[in-house]
Amino acid sequence: MIGTTLNQANEIRLFAHDAATVTPGATQITGTTQRGVCLYVGGAGDLTVTMESGNSVTFTAVPAGTFLPILVTHVTAATATAILALY
Repeated sequence: MIGTTLNQANEIRLFAHDAATVTPGATQITGTTQRGVCLYVGGAGDLTVTMESGNSVTFTAVPAGTFLPILVTHVTAATATAILALY
């Protein structure tokens, strides 16, 4: 099995292996110095994020229970709640 013979940190991951609560603000999401994270939004609302590319984007009217298949380093503002970073 590849996962047991190679360094798993260097493998492409298709699914999250960890999650952390995100508090919107200027602080970079932990663990995103080399790669962004996907987001789960538990409570409906808007999100302004910094994409892995460095561009700022606002997602409006994100429904509760949404997985966003994007790679972000910051959630700079949000009316959405219960936001999780998926690693």
